[in-house]
Amino acid sequence: MTGHPVTSFLEVDDLDPARLRALLDHAVAWKADPSRVPRVLAGRAAAALFQKPSARTRISVEVAVATLGGHPIYVREEEVGLDVRETVEDVARTMAGMCAVIAARVFEHATLDRMAAVVDVPIVNLLSDVAHPCQALADLLTIREHFGAVEGRRMAYIGDGNNVAASLAFGAALSGLELAIASPHGYELAGSIVDRARNLGGAVELADDPYDAVRDADVVYTDVWTSMGQEAERSQRVRAFEGWTVDGALMKAAPEHAVFLHCLPAHRGEEVAAEVIDGPQSLVWQQAANRMHAVRAVLVDLLSSGAE
Repeated sequence: MTGHPVTSFLEVDDLDPARLRALLDHAVAWKADPSRVPRVLAGRAAAALFQKPSARTRISVEVAVATLGGHPIYVREEEVGLDVRETVEDVARTMAGMCAVIAARVFEHATLDRMAAVVDVPIVNLLSDVAHPCQALADLLTIREHFGAVEGRRMAYIGDGNNVAASLAFGAALSGLELAIASPHGYELAGSIVDRARNLGGAVELADDPYDAVRDADVVYTDVWTSMGQEAERSQRVRAFEGWTVDGALMKAAPEHAVFLHCLPAHRGEEVAAEVIDGPQSLVWQQAANRMHAVRAVLVDLLSSGAE
């Protein structure tokens, strides 16, 4: 990789197209030949702070850190009590004094900004209320592996215009992926995100009919209707998203070669039918495994220069 100042990775648009391409290049190369993985964390530790639990995120970070020669430190919310027992800033300073990088899965994106403002080690966003950038990188990696390239392909995202959709919009803009987002009224991706993605050169379309969105799509993607922290809205959301399930009929409206992606966890019978997520067009388990390869490439990018 080319040298650049150590920064944080809080959203996909912290990258530029060349840097994103380099991340995917390295993820592919190191997945194919693990012996080439640079040991940039040898003798060092990485803090993984989780306000929200997650199977894929925790496993991907811990495996990535271990394969980079480092020691992952898993920290639960109740162990630090952000802004209750200690301020966010004090927790970040403590971690930075002993760890080479801080990766955090948080409720509010502002928590990550506050951390990044007071420490000189990289902060990696493992999920916030507005962004899920490591997931988007894993998604792009999966598309590249399956189709040979990301640029020129088309994705239809069906469902809530949430943090996953936002990071996908930025990832699409930087990689040349066309993106159509179809959401029920009131759950569209924020206009400011759409404008930002378009200003980055992205071909982002909004639709109010999932069948219109999947026409000509190479990839059909969905996420849960009710994310962690939105449990009080569940019954309202189930009503609003009625008819928005990615089922066999919707997949048949897409080209025959189309594949299905889901960031997981999935609720079969809600946002996706079992016949789809467990069917031959589904790449969700390859996508889930790619979370590790994506976050590992991010950590190397942030912690080294000139790694090959």
